Formats: sequence, C-alpha cells, structure tokens
Amino acid sequence: MGRALAEWREDLIADLGGPEAVSTQQAAVVDLAVKTKLMLDSIDAWLLTQPPLVDRRRRAVLPVVRERQQLADALARYMAQLGLERRPRPVPTLDQYLAQRYGMAPRAHPAATGSRAEPAAQAEGQPPGPAPEAGPVEAEDGGPAGDGGD
Repeated sequence: MGRALAEWREDLIADLGGPEAVSTQQAAVVDLAVKTKLMLDSIDAWLLTQPPLVDRRRRAVLPVVRERQQLADALARYMAQLGLERRPRPVPTLDQYLAQRYGMAPRAHPAATGSRAEPAAQAEGQPPGPAPEAGPVEAEDGGPAGDGGD
C-alpha cells in the first residue's frame, strides 16, 4: 500500500504541474490528502471484511461507515482546493533549455540589438543603416516601364 500511495502522491504533484510548480501551501494540502487517502483506503479494506454494515436492531449503519464518509468528504475538499484539472508543466524557452542542457549563454535577440538588416549589410560591405529606397523602374527605351506605347 505504501508504494501505491507514493505513486498516487507523485501523480497528484505531476497533475499540478510538477514539483517546481507546486507552492508550499499546495504541498501541505497534498500531504493532508495523502494521509487522508491512506486512512480511507485502510478503512475501506477493513470494511470489506466485515459482516453487514447495517445494525439490524438499530436499523442504522455502523459508526465507522459515517466516519469513513467524513474522511471521503475531507479528501474531496482537499482535491477541490488543489483543483480538479491537470496543469501543464512549465516549459522553458529555447534559450533557457540550451543554457540548462549545454551550458550555453543566452543569445542576443535581433529585436534587442537593433535592425535585422545590419548584419547582412555589413557582410556585403555596405554601411549599416536603412536600405536605399528603390526609384521608378525605367524601360529599355528610357521611358517609364509598363507604358508599352501600343
């Protein structure tokens, strides 16, 4: 039962986005949920071995059944506090991944350094700066292109 409970705890933390995404408060609620689940599973196992759970003379369920239900309600409240939907694990940026994986320094982004055209202009031997504006296109005969004259 201990291994199954440890796996359940790991699954619960993974569903919350992983250990790095779980706050201290959430970790406390997870611990309470794990302990409550342990007691609930133990009571369930014991109840399955018992004769009828209803006292026929009193026409009522045994007190342990009510206590078991209180534990189940507490577990449901803990789960509601943690949230019922899965949360994705935080994904690092490419720069963060490369720095973590290969020890590389973060790259400088073109937006942070200026224009994207500057490195290409320098490679072609042109001074950095805005690209020259294109003038009107002339036809081979010296007149404006597209006139055709026909």
